[in-house]
Amino acid sequence: MTQLLAKAGLAVLIAATGLVAPLAGAAAADGRLVEVQWRDDPRGGHGPRHHPPRREHCAPWLAEDKAARMGLRRARVVDVNRRVVVVAGFDRHGRDRMVFANVRGCPLLRR
Repeated sequence: MTQLLAKAGLAVLIAATGLVAPLAGAAAADGRLVEVQWRDDPRGGHGPRHHPPRREHCAPWLAEDKAARMGLRRARVVDVNRRVVVVAGFDRHGRDRMVFANVRGCPLLRR
């Protein structure tokens, strides 16, 4: 009978240790572990949240890049107002300019 109680007590001790050990590890994870995480994604995604802000207007550097890709050399912004962005430069025939709408995406209005 004593051996039966000893074995039962040992089994209870092993079971209790198996239940308490994960709780002790969870208690060790205090607020410092959260501060170390570098991502700030509330959806739990991986990596940094790098979404450029949505532009409602045409950025001057974007208009210059677009004009250069369309063949305008030494492109530079010469005028910006609330409606248009004007980029001047040179093409194979001489001086030229391009007029972009001052909205997202910088659509070309005239060349």
